Amino acid sequence: MSESAAAALAVPAWPPHGLALAPRLFAERRDSRETAFDRWVAGLWLARSGRRSAHLRRRAALLARVLAQSALVGGQTAAQLRAALPAAARAAFVDRDPKALALALAIVREAARQTLGLLPHPAQLIAAAYLVEGRCVEFDTGEGKTLTAALAACIAACAGVPTHVVTVNDYLAQRDATTMGPLFAFFGLCVGIVHSGVAQAKRAAEYACHLTYCTNKDLVFDYLRDRVGSRGLRSNAQRSVQQLHTGNRHDEGLRQRGLHFAIIDEADSILIDEARTPLILSALHDNGAAQAAWGAMLEVAGRLDADRHFKLQGEAQVPELLPAGRRWLETFAAGEAEGGAPDIALNELLDEFRRVEWVREHYIVQALRALHVLRRDQHYVVSEGKIVIVDEFTGRLLADRSWEQGLHQLVEAKEGVAITAQNRTLARLTYQAFFARYLRLSGMSGTLREVARELGSVYLVRTTRVEPNRPCQRITLPTLLLPDRAAKEAAIVAEARAALERGQAVLVGTRSVWASQAIGSALAADGVAHRLLNALHDADEAELIATAGQPGAVTVATNMAGRGTDIVLAPEVAAAGGLHVVLSEWHESARIDRQLFGRGARQGDAGSCRAIVALDDEIVQLHASALAGMLARRWPGQPPAWATTALRRLVQAGAESNNAAQRRATMRHDRVMRDQLAFAGLPE
Repeated sequence: MSESAAAALAVPAWPPHGLALAPRLFAERRDSRETAFDRWVAGLWLARSGRRSAHLRRRAALLARVLAQSALVGGQTAAQLRAALPAAARAAFVDRDPKALALALAIVREAARQTLGLLPHPAQLIAAAYLVEGRCVEFDTGEGKTLTAALAACIAACAGVPTHVVTVNDYLAQRDATTMGPLFAFFGLCVGIVHSGVAQAKRAAEYACHLTYCTNKDLVFDYLRDRVGSRGLRSNAQRSVQQLHTGNRHDEGLRQRGLHFAIIDEADSILIDEARTPLILSALHDNGAAQAAWGAMLEVAGRLDADRHFKLQGEAQVPELLPAGRRWLETFAAGEAEGGAPDIALNELLDEFRRVEWVREHYIVQALRALHVLRRDQHYVVSEGKIVIVDEFTGRLLADRSWEQGLHQLVEAKEGVAITAQNRTLARLTYQAFFARYLRLSGMSGTLREVARELGSVYLVRTTRVEPNRPCQRITLPTLLLPDRAAKEAAIVAEARAALERGQAVLVGTRSVWASQAIGSALAADGVAHRLLNALHDADEAELIATAGQPGAVTVATNMAGRGTDIVLAPEVAAAGGLHVVLSEWHESARIDRQLFGRGARQGDAGSCRAIVALDDEIVQLHASALAGMLARRWPGQPPAWATTALRRLVQAGAESNNAAQRRATMRHDRVMRDQLAFAGLPE
């Protein structure tokens, strides 16, 4: 391993040293400058599993210490527990003392029993220990991640370390902070909450608490706001001098106080799946363009023919103009194109449209993307006369997000809704760059083994699996691969009916809004009562998913809706076989398939699952159309299991390869942008 890679693997001392005279504006790990080879070596090293026997011995020794200490602290008073934790927590977190870590875990375990009525089981104690050490933990769905994160956060906060517990949505941030509040209050810790419903003026106070529960997007955007507000200043001393010089003593101040320690729930979703798209902080900016000019742009793009003037390049379907398309646009800009010009002159959008080739091509490519790539009820929905982006990973609406560089306005023109002003970019940052800056980073998810190497190379964290407290009882039924979507929907209806007749509850997972609506319509046509949960029907999401285990319940939910909420089984449903989960389309990663199946058979409960997919599913046609066609010709009915498995692996390997390439490209672009902004002296 090279010296730079070895240095990157070293955990910095705590608290950060070398900052006494002029503390940095943001306490954070400095951006690493290692090469791609260094990152590859680091990922390979951190992803290695090591000898299983050594892991088991270490876990057994840790658990034995915790249980031995638990016997001692069990008879102590609340005051004694409060007094003993800070020293043990600091020795455990800062000095990495295993004996102190066992004592700290025993204390917070006893406090959880007294305040919450919950006694953490051995798997939770081991997982919490790994979080304190700064690891990502693969911890099965339903094993109690909320309490596990709280144990680790309690130890870190009592060690004097500002701690962020990062969740994927507003509901989970609020719920987890409230639910675990009595445990934190027991040790005199104040808990902050930051999500989209918290006003900007109140966020600095929330981040100033001992620990803060926050959503990933709010956390990063608040960081960017602080960066923009600091105007490129590097230290608090510089900020004070500037305020003194300019007389501006009434600015809004900084929200955050540094990136010290983070515990990320659903780490694969945040650190991997959502890392393909950079987060961009923007402000409304109207360039004076006529509203109707966006429609004219779509009209021009609509005259271009696929495969003649443009093509959709690669698996991401990126529009690319062909030479014939460029020539046509050039003649059109000169007023000589066949068919004439639209009623609205295009120079009302930009004066440079007729003069500057790259401006013309940029907006036409954006218009092609709006027309041929972005789909209603999949990538966005029309809600209350507005275009609202759908998070493709969670199926939730992103009401405060918009596409940039005219794309959002073109989609608005496409759907005939009121057109908003364009956004001007103020700052941008990727998840890779942001979370890699934490002085210590940890996370949990039920599906991390497949991305352990990427987590190691990008974020410099090791991934460790913790076995469940009780053996999994899930029954996985053979996959049904059907000729088309109509046959698939009929099979899903039959599957739901059969499960209901056995007394099971049913959860059907889909990848998009329109797919959930199609399956819902098929169920309704057959007289199967069901409830729909997607971006258009997301009221009382937690309540809806929590009751999905009741008798006769059939729930159709988009990708990962209700994630983080336990599905509690009614006794009669548990006795009949538990929750039956149906996967209606393979996802881009086998991880996400396992996440959906993990909604059932939690904590030793009964449960079953089956994938019912079609050869004409979008993801199959996009990544393995040739093999799908061959299977359809060779086996008009159900192909053999080995052929179905081969198709799934090919589809998901292609999708994962494409997604990984996008993440690498995003990271490379982010590094280039950071270098340019650093040279210019501007914020990110």
